[in-house]
Order: sequence, then C-alpha cells, then structure tokens
Amino acid sequence: MRERLRRRSGTSGADGTEIATPEGGATAVAVEERTREPEPVAAARPAPVVRRRRGVGDLEPVLLLRAAHPKQAAVTALGIAACAALAGRELREVGVVLLTVLVGQTILGWHNDLVDRGRDARHDLPGKPVAQGRLDPGSVWFAIACAALLLVPLAVSTGITAGSCYLLAVAIGLLANVALRRGLLSWLPWAASFALYPAYLSYGGWGGQHEGNPPEVAVVVLFALLGVGVHVLRALWGLVPDNKDGWTYLPLRLGLRLGAARLLTVTSVYLGVVLLALAFAGTSVGLSR
Repeated sequence: MRERLRRRSGTSGADGTEIATPEGGATAVAVEERTREPEPVAAARPAPVVRRRRGVGDLEPVLLLRAAHPKQAAVTALGIAACAALAGRELREVGVVLLTVLVGQTILGWHNDLVDRGRDARHDLPGKPVAQGRLDPGSVWFAIACAALLLVPLAVSTGITAGSCYLLAVAIGLLANVALRRGLLSWLPWAASFALYPAYLSYGGWGGQHEGNPPEVAVVVLFALLGVGVHVLRALWGLVPDNKDGWTYLPLRLGLRLGAARLLTVTSVYLGVVLLALAFAGTSVGLSR
C-alpha cells in the first residue's frame, strides 16, 4: 500500500502533466529533459559538383568535323574525283577536284546542321554537336565563311565555266537545306545539283583560263538520276522524325508504302543500275562531247 502511494506521488511538469516518479529525486531530471530545447541539426553540405572531363571529342575542331557530315562529304568527293580520273584528267587536276568537292560538301554539312539544330535537339538525334549545345553556332558560321573563301578560288582554278558550275551546285544544295525539302519536290535540288557535276568535270582543266567541252546529255541525265537515289538513301535514317514533323517528301512516301527495309533494298538496286549505266556511258560516249 505504501509502495503504491509512492508511485502515484510526483510533481507536475512544465506543461501541467503529472510526472510519476518512483522517487521524488528524479522529478527535476524529468522536468529538465522535457523542457530542454532540441539541439540544432547541422546544415547538410551541398553535394560536390562533378565536372565531366573534357576529352579529345570535345575539342572544337573535332566537333566541327562531326558537324560537317564527314562520311557523305568524303564519299561524294572521292566519287567525283574518281570520275575525273576515269575521264583522263591529270593527277594534279584530280587532286584539285577532290579538294574542291570536299570543301563544298563540308559547307553543305555545316549549313544543314545549323538549319536543323532546333528539330535535331527536339528529336535528340545523336552526332549533332550544334543541336546538343556542344558547338557554338557562331563558330560554325565563321567556319562556313572561311571555307567559302577557300572554295571560290579552288573552284575557278580549273576554269571559270567549270568553277561556276560547281559553285552553282553548292548554291542549290544550300537552297535545298531551307526550301523544297519537306514536300514532293524534295528530289529536285538533288537532281539539279548532281546534274551540274558532269559540266564541272567536262569544262574543267588545269589553270583558271581553261575551257573544255560541254558534257554528254546522257551523262548529265544519269548524274541527275544518281542524285535522286542519293537523296532517298540519305533520308532513310531520318524517316521517323520526319514523319513526326509532318513532312510529305518523296522518300517518306516511298517508305510508308514499302517499309524502310524494302526501300533500302530498292534504293540500293536503283543506285547500282544507275552506276552501271554511268560506267557504260563513260566508256561508250565519254564524259564530254
């Protein structure tokens, strides 16, 4: 009985609640614990910022190279240079043709990435340093200006007429980057620019004052057909984002009807036939009249 009363005895805390203690000496300790202010929590330290180390792929010359569509530029330049060699041009002339076409294709690649940087970023396309923000558009424009200053003397070094034909082909390619590419006439700039390549080769020679002969009509037509095939082949890897953007150009219409795999097969056969026809025309009638 005495022990029970001892357990019920005690004092009230700061909030008015009774603090039951077996012994009266523990009351002060209980009150102190209930009224003690919580210790301040140490502020969390911000997480350290991890910076990605810049490698060789982040250097501006490397990014400019990636933005220039190097594979297409190299294949086109080598193809036109091979045509010049098969036409009997001297080695030094073949070298000038190779360099000229390479510079022109580089300009077209840079310009294409500048025009498409918004949609490339929207579709998160790989291999697009301008769209990814890794390459400043101003640097690309500056590179285009420098390359154009190099392209003009290179083109006219094989003759004014020949150089003008190639510069016109590049101008048509630049126009194609901003016009006609979304509709049914998307093939037209490709056909027109490729049709000028035989004129560039047939009128060209060594020295700015050289004047050759006009190209054969059959070769011009075959080069135009080649340009259409190259257009379809280049567009195959972008059919999905182009369809999302509502484009209605020729490769997309063909892809929707045939399927991408079948269209690739048909395009490859088409290009093979055109190249065989070009080889036959080159050996039978020649490049120029």
